[in-house]
Amino acid sequence: MERVSNVGQRPYDPSRTVSDEKIERILEAVRLTPTSSGLQPFELLVVTNAEVREKIKAVSWNQQQVTDCSHLLVFAAWDDITAERVNMMFDLTNEVRGTVNEGWENYRQMLLGIVAGRGKEANYQAAARQAYIGLGSALIAAAFEEVDATPMEGFDPAAIDEILGLAARNLRSVVILPLGHRATEGDWLVNLKKVRRSRENFITEIK
Repeated sequence: MERVSNVGQRPYDPSRTVSDEKIERILEAVRLTPTSSGLQPFELLVVTNAEVREKIKAVSWNQQQVTDCSHLLVFAAWDDITAERVNMMFDLTNEVRGTVNEGWENYRQMLLGIVAGRGKEANYQAAARQAYIGLGSALIAAAFEEVDATPMEGFDPAAIDEILGLAARNLRSVVILPLGHRATEGDWLVNLKKVRRSRENFITEIK
């Protein structure tokens, strides 16, 4: 997966902290994100420890947003969609709903066959794509809460995995998301118009 830097993106004001209430609403939006087969095959780490964030910045092309933001989210996908993990989520569904549905159980068996045949790396890639759906939820929730957010792929994933001990948890880092309040002073982007392709060059309607 190609890693892209966000150097030149908005600077953050390190003196401003996002309220716990806003952070919790953003995290809850990610937790409630719909995922394929309801597997929720990623986890979210919220990094506020200054020392840990300095280590992450060092392997993230020294992007200042990593340490200047209020909270740093790390989206970490399952390194494999194992039978144990599939069964965990299906069993949790049965427990929460208080019932066992025959069609649902048949789907469980079909899914177990799919992930077993797909292999570990393909399963990780599938899980990573689901993590990006969670990222989208975080971005929308942050915008609603008037919190600035900068999605980043510009980092060494193996190094971040080591810093955060993700391998021991059978996780791999996918994308990181600084959350905070932008620093208006020195922000060359603040007064510039947003640039996006026109509707005509971006959206195709098939009627």
